[in-house]
Amino acid sequence: MYNMASSESLDQDIPLFSLSPFWARCLVGVVSFVCFVNSYNGNFVFDDSEAIINNKDLREDTSISDLWLHDFWGTKLSSNASHKSYRPLTVLTFRINYNLAGGLHPAGFHVVNILLHCIVSVLMLEVFSLLFCSGATDKGKKILYAPKSALLSALLFAVHPVHTECVSGIVGRADLLCALFVVLSFLGYCKALPGFNNREHTSPFWVIFSVFLGAVAMLCKEQGITVLGLNAVFDVFVICKLNMLECIQKVLHRDKTPEKFSFLKKGLFTRICLLAIGGMCLLYIRWRIMGTGPPAFTDVDNPASFADSLFVRVINYNYYYSLNGWLLLCPWWLCFDWSMGCIPLIKSLSDFRIMAPAALWFCLFGLMYQALFSNNGQTRRIVTMGLGFLVIPFLPASNLFFRVGFAVAERVLYLPSVGYCMLLTYGYSRVCRQYIKKKILTLTVLGLLATNMIRCVQRSNEWKSEELLFQSALFVCPLNAKVHYNVGKNLADRSQQTEAIKFYREAVRLNPKYVHAMNNLGNILKEKEELHEAEQLLSRAVSIQPDFSAAWMNLGIVQNSLKRFEEAEKSYLTAIKYRKKYPDCYYNLGRLYADLNRHMDALNAWRNATILKPDHSLAWNNMIILLDNTGNLAQAEAIGREALKLLPRDHSITFSLANVLGKAEKYKESEGLFLRAIEANPSSASYHGNLAVLYHRWGHLDLAKKYYEISMKLDPSAQGTKENYNLLKRKLEQRGHM
Repeated sequence: MYNMASSESLDQDIPLFSLSPFWARCLVGVVSFVCFVNSYNGNFVFDDSEAIINNKDLREDTSISDLWLHDFWGTKLSSNASHKSYRPLTVLTFRINYNLAGGLHPAGFHVVNILLHCIVSVLMLEVFSLLFCSGATDKGKKILYAPKSALLSALLFAVHPVHTECVSGIVGRADLLCALFVVLSFLGYCKALPGFNNREHTSPFWVIFSVFLGAVAMLCKEQGITVLGLNAVFDVFVICKLNMLECIQKVLHRDKTPEKFSFLKKGLFTRICLLAIGGMCLLYIRWRIMGTGPPAFTDVDNPASFADSLFVRVINYNYYYSLNGWLLLCPWWLCFDWSMGCIPLIKSLSDFRIMAPAALWFCLFGLMYQALFSNNGQTRRIVTMGLGFLVIPFLPASNLFFRVGFAVAERVLYLPSVGYCMLLTYGYSRVCRQYIKKKILTLTVLGLLATNMIRCVQRSNEWKSEELLFQSALFVCPLNAKVHYNVGKNLADRSQQTEAIKFYREAVRLNPKYVHAMNNLGNILKEKEELHEAEQLLSRAVSIQPDFSAAWMNLGIVQNSLKRFEEAEKSYLTAIKYRKKYPDCYYNLGRLYADLNRHMDALNAWRNATILKPDHSLAWNNMIILLDNTGNLAQAEAIGREALKLLPRDHSITFSLANVLGKAEKYKESEGLFLRAIEANPSSASYHGNLAVLYHRWGHLDLAKKYYEISMKLDPSAQGTKENYNLLKRKLEQRGHM
């Protein structure tokens, strides 16, 4: 165990209570739990739909081995559509959640996220204790109290509102698992160092095991590889106590004494070589897995990276960094998405926002100067590690090495917030050292913790449903087209079509190339019979994105409704051209052919739909009905039985097959199927009416009368049922039954 020599001096300056390590862990765990526990009964929201609900990798019919060949969203890594985000261990935990819960029940997913954050927060207490220590060894002294500096930093980390996306959003589990294994890797690396448990030499096993844990972190999220850099910085500046100022002075004075680089004698070279070799191996494997190139993003995802001017790119990247820094300092303006116009580009030096990156770099240069050239060894070590944890885990999201698919993302700040909490604690201790009225400072920091806890509870409540989440974003990013799109989509899903149209229109106004908003708006207008405007929107969408299959299909539906059949067929075939496995498009193409009396083409199209999607109920049903209407009862019966084997609980297929069997005079079997359909859907007038017709044909007139009357009660306007009922009444009167 490392001693607390340097942290004791900090503790003397920090006016907080002292706790034993056990109670300190309990406090951090409880506080982190309280902050986010109210999200346990939240729904699947935002990206959860793609990563969990629509991800086939969670289902048992997908082999576990396929998880290693697919990206985070369930797409093959070899596909051009792949996001290239390789996180198989995170997906595996989702799959375990799915199997244990017996399906898509979000509570279990949320509970795991909350517990992971609690575990990481508790482990952070140990990490901060090591980061604030001097790197010397404690030869037998029992630690009675957890360092106040470590406890304060762990509490600040546990209650930081910027973590809400990671904890309350289920997809954020990638960041939580990555952080967990990063922490374990760091703690494992510390065990390899000379001085740990009175060890005099490096332990290669623990170095290699630390690299292995870094690889595990990387399989949870790509950011995990940065732990190797953190380990190296900790080794060089804390354990080996590299003093850059002294090194520069010795180089300038051409000091040739053997002690010039004495820190290398502590086995540093060996450990750094092992870390470097491990890192290069991981990067090579990751490059091979990703394939020939990085994922393709668009300018709406990360507009700065698509700017033609190098100046515009550089200044806006730095502006993004300053916004991330502001989210750590003041986490009140939080948004689930910062793309699509949420952050307008800075295009000239006259833009007042240029002051933000200037302020950021002023602070960073000041901290870097203290980290490298301060005469105080404690300051050098703490500020260096604070900057290390702040900057190194953020590098994969910085656009420096490759383009990323976002401008700002709160989830990537989960690990960098460790450095922020460390620097804040150290700054607080320095202020306390100079300020006499420590009670005011104590109340200030306790107020900060309480305020952040309240904000965590409030924000995690907003993540419980898409309605609350999307509405909250309107106040933060009113210029974000995606926010308006998601609000509109949520309203449409709740059948509030009129309100949804307003938000879709605003999304298209803010981003005139937003093809998904055009597609959804066109769909609603199609349902409201505003076909010409719907056609204009969908035509515009496919002209902007010619391979947008869904828009081509929807355009075909509109053209079919406008009786422009040739154009509709062309649109359907174009959709299938760009998306070979498109069962819904084959279904709609079959409907077009049926309207044109091209019966064989219709049957082929519907058969293709059922091949691609065996549970496509509408395609099966339409095949049965078409064959029934054209007198092909034997073929209709065969198709109906095949469909019923696949979908035994589908009452519409059951009903259609019952009609076929009735016409084939298989009355008993037909009766059983009609009764099954009615049991599944007792409010359907046609089900009761057709069963009455069966009984009428069969000669069971009393039963026919009963079901005719039920059918007319359910649908008094059904003229055919009334006519059949009147025929039955006359027949019964002739027999003297009335």
